[in-house]
Amino acid sequence: MTLSRKAAIVGAAETDRIGKLPGMSRLALHAQAAKNALADAGLTLADVDGVFSTVAGPNELSEYLDVVPRFVDGTGVGGCSYMLFVRHAAMAIAAGYCEVALIVHGESGRSWIDMEAATGTPASPAGQFEAPFGTAGAPTTYSLPVLRHFHEFGTTKLQMSHVPAATREWALLNPRAIMHEAGAFTPADVEASPVVCYPFNKLDCCLVADGGGALVMVSAERARDMRKKPVYVLGTGEATAHRQVAMMRDFTVADSSVLSGRQAFAEAGVTPADIDHLMLYDAFSFTPMMFLEDLGFVGRGESGPFLAETTRGPDGRTVYRTGPGGPLPMNTNGGGLSYCHTGRYGMFALIESVIQLRGEAGARQVPGLELSLAHGPGRQFAAAGTVILSNA
Repeated sequence: MTLSRKAAIVGAAETDRIGKLPGMSRLALHAQAAKNALADAGLTLADVDGVFSTVAGPNELSEYLDVVPRFVDGTGVGGCSYMLFVRHAAMAIAAGYCEVALIVHGESGRSWIDMEAATGTPASPAGQFEAPFGTAGAPTTYSLPVLRHFHEFGTTKLQMSHVPAATREWALLNPRAIMHEAGAFTPADVEASPVVCYPFNKLDCCLVADGGGALVMVSAERARDMRKKPVYVLGTGEATAHRQVAMMRDFTVADSSVLSGRQAFAEAGVTPADIDHLMLYDAFSFTPMMFLEDLGFVGRGESGPFLAETTRGPDGRTVYRTGPGGPLPMNTNGGGLSYCHTGRYGMFALIESVIQLRGEAGARQVPGLELSLAHGPGRQFAAAGTVILSNA
């Protein structure tokens, strides 16, 4: 049985603010996001009978929200967990296990209020096979696939620098973006910014912020009577391939992304050429490049030259392939690099897809939009989730 068009997103919202929010705990961020998304859908907590969350587990969140759901899912595979939740909610709704699914994210990633530190031990796989070689956080582990890609395909830092430059152009059109007032920069500026861990400079790295978001899903039939135009779940996919970056089978291929993308395109009955809008998780400049290849938007090893192709607009402005006015709009909210990144970014990518498909994106609205794809990894290219959404 296909799940295509069996469920729809009818509510989507974020916390009132994003950025530095020391007055809000992890649970408070969840609650505010849930309240806002339900209000967007014209529903209340009393309508919710399915809860999907991971930074706060379903049992903890249901207590905090004072609901007793009959279906719960706490799948935690990293930042793409919310893409998986969309898939799982569509399954649960189609099976009759719940009628109103609430998918919630909240994270005090910057202020660290009510957060638990992830700690490993020397006996863990990471302790044995990564830590002895000097890994110290995401910039060091994410750099490994980048360097292999540079080696095998001749990809350059300058080509990679086009990703954050294009993304910042979108952030300048988004008043909610954390870096909205910071101004534009060029690929050369990215290379000139302070080095974090080769080949990443400061402008190659995502933001660190507090915030949250939530989605409300119901059956496609019920969605027709909701207050806002439904956004239908056309195709989804998920996969996991490893736990840590050192165990990748091929540093230039994210196996989980390839498989999850293949599933989503098959279920949706579309191809990459049909997609109007992309939200590709950008924890670092390179991650969208790998996903463009893994999902079939460009050939293997071709993302660097593809992104480095620019044109001049009528006003003399540089037009990036994935930036405003470009042929493949990507990360139109400003992405994790310039909009917001709390630690698990997938929810924000999904919400932007919904906002764009509703035509509510204001100055950054992509015209004539019908299909949007949101894709993300979990941890260092380990898991992946893909969601293809439609407004028709």
